[in-house]
Amino acid sequence: MDDLETLAEAIRTADTTAVLTGAGISAPSGIPTFRGDDGVWDRFDEGQFTYGRFRSDPEGFWADRLELQEAMFGGEYEPNTGHEALAAMERDGYLEAICTQNTDGLHRDAAVAVRDGETDAPNVDGEGSVLELHGNARRVRCADCGRRREGDPIFARAADGELPPTCDCGGVYKPDVVLFGEQLPAAVIQRARTLARESDAFLAIGSSLVVEPAASLPRQAASSGATVGVINLESTPCDDAADVICREDVTKVLPRLRELLEA
Repeated sequence: MDDLETLAEAIRTADTTAVLTGAGISAPSGIPTFRGDDGVWDRFDEGQFTYGRFRSDPEGFWADRLELQEAMFGGEYEPNTGHEALAAMERDGYLEAICTQNTDGLHRDAAVAVRDGETDAPNVDGEGSVLELHGNARRVRCADCGRRREGDPIFARAADGELPPTCDCGGVYKPDVVLFGEQLPAAVIQRARTLARESDAFLAIGSSLVVEPAASLPRQAASSGATVGVINLESTPCDDAADVICREDVTKVLPRLRELLEA
């Protein structure tokens, strides 16, 4: 068997399979990466996007966040064949969950598309089939009352001069993402770790596997006896724990993997 056939067989026979995805799966959709060649942090100072600055200087934080939001999500983008293949695999019962480091919402878009508009509720409490470990940049959350809502109208208000934009309760809205200096949502990372420990097969896809705590998930899966696959164009610190390493384009590999599962 070649590498993909090995992964397909492991997934087919597994009771539980989970995946972790990173920026490499969304880059083909036109979402810039944060690091690497022409990464976003080459153009912006990541030190301006900390939770501490949001609390102490919300007006300045939001002014800079508008520019970052435009750089990240200002163009047209949609799920690619990699997102769609994973969404179809989850729908068909091959995947227990998709854990993602990305904040672009494309996994949820793909899930809605393959289910003809039906998908589970937002996973802010660690529920659902898509776990957004670092939040979702298309939402905002009130720092006081906790209310979440779609981000576009709030970003539009900020662009029109309402800096910082505020909730009806008077609290300041915050992009619903994990800022530097913030902890990941406890329920979300706890479920991701549980999935890693309980998985019989675990795939890390398009992630450099250097940002913790998500970077440790493949090793947790391996230490529990899972078949671990790493699909990434560049080497990762977890390659030594992987049973299968694939250095190919995720938009081509994942549809092929899905086809093998259906063969």
